[in-house]
Amino acid sequence: MLVHYYQPVGRTAVELAESVETGLREGLLVPGEHLPPVRELAATAGVSPGTVAAAYRLLRSRGVTLADGRRGTRIRERVTVSGRATDAAALPPGVTDCSTGNPDPALLPDLGPLLRRSRYEVVLYGSAPCLPELAEATRLRLAADAVPVEDVTATFGALDAIERVLASSLRPGDRVAVEDPGWAALLDLVTASGFTPAPIAVDDEGLAPAALERALARGTRVVVVTSRAQNPTGAAISDDRARKLRSLLSEYPDVTVLEDDHGVGIVDEPLRPVVGTTRHWAFVRSAAKAYGPDLRIAVVAGDEATISRIDARLALGAGWVSHLLQRLLVDLWQDPATEALLHLAVGQYAARRLGLLSALGERNIAARGRSGLNCWIPVEDEAATVGALLREGWLVAPGSRFRLGAQPAIRVTTGALAVDRMPELATAIGAAIGRAPRSGARRLA
Repeated sequence: MLVHYYQPVGRTAVELAESVETGLREGLLVPGEHLPPVRELAATAGVSPGTVAAAYRLLRSRGVTLADGRRGTRIRERVTVSGRATDAAALPPGVTDCSTGNPDPALLPDLGPLLRRSRYEVVLYGSAPCLPELAEATRLRLAADAVPVEDVTATFGALDAIERVLASSLRPGDRVAVEDPGWAALLDLVTASGFTPAPIAVDDEGLAPAALERALARGTRVVVVTSRAQNPTGAAISDDRARKLRSLLSEYPDVTVLEDDHGVGIVDEPLRPVVGTTRHWAFVRSAAKAYGPDLRIAVVAGDEATISRIDARLALGAGWVSHLLQRLLVDLWQDPATEALLHLAVGQYAARRLGLLSALGERNIAARGRSGLNCWIPVEDEAATVGALLREGWLVAPGSRFRLGAQPAIRVTTGALAVDRMPELATAIGAAIGRAPRSGARRLA
């Protein structure tokens, strides 16, 4: 099968990398597109394969590309060049966007009144990185969820916390166990940082213990696990799975465990934490989904050494998360109106997700979505299915954004979609799957 690639030009790794970035800015490359194989580009550009490999490593370190297994190197689906997000183009008229993973704006609290009545105290250089009121409130909230707490800090969201732990704990090439399928931003971060992702299968109850055990036996240094509302499958760790994972991790005390609890405030699935059985660990609770993605803050509990590393990395750059944001989060936690809105949101998000799952089930379409804002639907051909749905007025996310070795699928965000539209969407999905070519069919590029 003949494949036509965009051909970067240049004599050095830097020039080749800049040529790829130019192609993105000018629209000659698009998110998800593959770059030429290393040896093919080396022959075309008249350089050594080592030069091309170095260019591709540079692009990965800049967050432009990611390794795609045997398929080579591809442009990230969410990539920003010169401040422009390439996937931010306006939707065609009449298309409903079910691709973003966003919460429903109508179910997010209005921060204006809280900001107007929030008190402020001057914060100077040298102040504690974590506001004492936030630290105390975090300890109380996590203790109620049976999360062990040795020390607490705040970061600019969940991914920021994870990045700081990885950067301070690992060397290039070290293995990081990640869920597969899993959070696209995390997969990008791991590869762009020069670490080796170790994909671990995920079922409805969370990480598969057998797959995790194999990865740990091969020398995995860090394990990243999602508590509930796993993106993209909606998995939530069950009581039995939590026990098995804690028992397994206790046999590898030198492994660092990072647990992401972004689902707090949007799901009714109870928390079953797995951290605390190894020497180093961090439990990350972000505010983005419940209170709004623009509230760039997460609280992090962990062992003293891990929290000290996070604070040290913060001190090298921003220094600390603004105490304005920290105080606002405390106020949100203590606001009765916000708590009532979150209770409403939990019910609405569950009804919407379950509405789609029910409609799909009635049409004999397999899907996953135990908790959270998304449903994960296996398909044979992602591109064909996404294209067919777009023609019918529905934008969904291709599973390639979220998977390493997992089977093809699409991710559908139900967070902001009315329940009464779920049968319409399910019918469109069924028709799109039916029109997609079977796995044995070949398509010309």
